[in-house]
Amino acid sequence: MYYPGLYASAALAILLVPFLVPIRIKSVTYRRIKTILILCLIISLFVTLTPETAQIGAPFHKYGKAKIAFFGCNYQIKLTQAEFCHPNASLEWCYCNNFSAFATIAHCYDVGHKDEVASLLGMCKEFNKTLTRSMFEHANCFYDDKAIYPIQKFPGSELAKYPVKLNDSMIYVFKQSYELFLGNYDLSIDYGAYLAYYFIGVMVLVSLGNWSKMLFPGLTKLITDPVTNWFRKNISTPAVSRHKTNEYPMGSYFDMLVPTRLESLILVGATILTMKFFIVHIEYVEGDPIFHTKIDAYLRNYAVRASLMGSSITPLLVLFGGRNNFLQWVTRWDYSTFIMFHRWISRLAVLLFIIHTYCYKIFFLRINHEFGNYVYWGGAAMTAGMAILVQGILYLRRRNYEVFLILHIILAAVFIFGAWVHVNDFYCVWFYYTSAAIWGFDRLVRILRLYAFGFPEADVYLLPDDTLKVVVPKPDEWEAVPGGHVFIHFLRWKYFWQSHPFTYVVSPDNKNIVLYCKVKGGVTKALGLHLAKQPGQHARIRVAVEGAYGETTPAHYADTAVFVAGGNGIPGIYCEVMDMADKLPSNSNRRMKLYWVVRDYNSLTWFLDELKLLKTTKIETTIYVSRPLNPLQPVTNKSPPLELQPLLGSGTHDVITTKEDLRLELAHIHIFEGRPKIDKLVEQEIEESRGSTAFVTCGHPAMVDDIRAEAARRIDNIEHKRVDYYEQLQVWA
Repeated sequence: MYYPGLYASAALAILLVPFLVPIRIKSVTYRRIKTILILCLIISLFVTLTPETAQIGAPFHKYGKAKIAFFGCNYQIKLTQAEFCHPNASLEWCYCNNFSAFATIAHCYDVGHKDEVASLLGMCKEFNKTLTRSMFEHANCFYDDKAIYPIQKFPGSELAKYPVKLNDSMIYVFKQSYELFLGNYDLSIDYGAYLAYYFIGVMVLVSLGNWSKMLFPGLTKLITDPVTNWFRKNISTPAVSRHKTNEYPMGSYFDMLVPTRLESLILVGATILTMKFFIVHIEYVEGDPIFHTKIDAYLRNYAVRASLMGSSITPLLVLFGGRNNFLQWVTRWDYSTFIMFHRWISRLAVLLFIIHTYCYKIFFLRINHEFGNYVYWGGAAMTAGMAILVQGILYLRRRNYEVFLILHIILAAVFIFGAWVHVNDFYCVWFYYTSAAIWGFDRLVRILRLYAFGFPEADVYLLPDDTLKVVVPKPDEWEAVPGGHVFIHFLRWKYFWQSHPFTYVVSPDNKNIVLYCKVKGGVTKALGLHLAKQPGQHARIRVAVEGAYGETTPAHYADTAVFVAGGNGIPGIYCEVMDMADKLPSNSNRRMKLYWVVRDYNSLTWFLDELKLLKTTKIETTIYVSRPLNPLQPVTNKSPPLELQPLLGSGTHDVITTKEDLRLELAHIHIFEGRPKIDKLVEQEIEESRGSTAFVTCGHPAMVDDIRAEAARRIDNIEHKRVDYYEQLQVWA
């Protein structure tokens, strides 16, 4: 237990007590202070529970030059077979209380470790023994006068009464050997920290760039110089090729999600640093007294280097994989970006652990070392880690995501726990306790989010175009995030444990959130089949909602904000553009444009209420219907009550049976039949804008990738207008 954490927890608990009084206060500041106190209390409790092995472990524990000098000299003295003290006495106590032993090690320090004499003298203070520099000099004189060459030790012989003469040339060999052996531990901790610092540095730079758009929007719009435009056009905005959200095929069965160019450069930088830090400063000393062959020295040192570097980045990969990762708010990167880094850091870490495993295995076999229980725990962790990489392949994730999710959680738990037990005696517990604490924090906050929202009954409808509409009553104090998303559990026995992310809109009366879910596989397919058998294709299902997650884009600062949605990507786009319209001053000359690309006219019917609300706003809306010849299913807007009505509010028609009726209901919207030409759309919006233009997209991955590519291509435009691109679509499975 870490007692400073306990005191902090007690203080935070006292501060939190007044906020736990069950009274309704609408103050946003009050709720945020309460939330911050709860989060700080949770963190302090995890700090309090830190085991002692984690407190004294790496990165806080390093050998340093003092320990290297001590162990080097001690090992050389030990090989003489001379014994100065009783076997039960500790090494440090013996050197501090037996003058012959002290004179022997003092000579070793005087020859090879002059800079560490103070550490030797200070070591004895632990045993209430004060040694001075003059005593050190006296011990060296005693060594010069009385030291004898070691003699063969016979059973029953007495303890050594005089200093033992050391080979002075070998003192330097032992020094070099321990500098490479124990120094490798210290360097490995440093290099692992440098890898973590690399990602921290990246986060800082990204945070400065993204927050500058929010804090200094006017200045940001003016930054269109050639260097900045080149960087944004060629590095920070485009995908590596044309694919980013749309998977890149690899053969007949396998495919992958490709990061953006900037993300790829960050990953390449991390990989290069990992390779460099892994191979540098590992050497062999001729006549090495610790490792008698060069291969043994390399095997052991590379095994240590790989394990400590891999352990150092393990907390990061757990943090990046969590939903409640505070870095999402700090950097304003979305969840899918961190999941991408989570996957690639995991691959680096597992590769390092594979090297660690096989180097140690070969080393132990060469020296006939028995495998202890800790080795088998390490083997279990390694097996789990490799299994995670295999079952996390995109092809397998998409074929059965539910199985992937269960296995991923179980295997991750085996990996962390097995690694923890494996290193419990090796000063590395800190890395794995921190990883476990981060995972526990994320899970606990997720449970609190679910509890705070409650477990209401939602009205779930099966609508045309294989879409589920989920109307969920929300708590009064629950804050929506325009453009954000929530994870929803449908509390039925077959799939209550699963949660899926969806964007949402808030009802006009601010009492409900409405989710639109495309029927695909898994939970949505099961719900679709269930609703198809229900009267009116409607059912009330208890749900649990976790969120809201995500951040609003800075698009509302642009002179022209262009929102482009495809299919079921409309809710988040609609929510953000409506929020912008609500907050925009009436005298503002900023333009808001909404484009929605749908498959057929049936897609409009399930979002008709929201589309009709656009009539009262300044949002310029255009809809493209790519398959206009598909027949329209009749739509009625009579009963049920408005709050449960899945399709229409009051309108001029009781029943909409034709496309003309639908167009009449949406007379304020431009409706075109066919697909939009993305390149022309992007070019036209930039030309018509009086200044900066921001594109926000969510929809089919191919369409989103096309808009990204076209927006990037026109960043360096002739008129030097600022062009920004933001993506709501998040693809991680």
